[in-house]
Amino acid sequence: MMKKLYCSRKNRMICGVCGGIGEYFGIDPTIVRLIYIFLMFCSFGTLLLAYFIMAIVIPEEPENKEIEIKPDNT
Repeated sequence: MMKKLYCSRKNRMICGVCGGIGEYFGIDPTIVRLIYIFLMFCSFGTLLLAYFIMAIVIPEEPENKEIEIKPDNT
């Protein structure tokens, strides 16, 4: 099954972007948030704009994630 990046519904502080990135890579979303905040101060706020762009571009996590079953071509 192919992994997809979504804004998280359960690990959300503002828009769920850092929570979604953490879930996608399999790491704690708190670590992603801390790294993001550190990098945001180093980039003089440019990443703040990037965060809101990602919140618009990355789709919301579906409420019911259905498991996609591919038929066997045998």
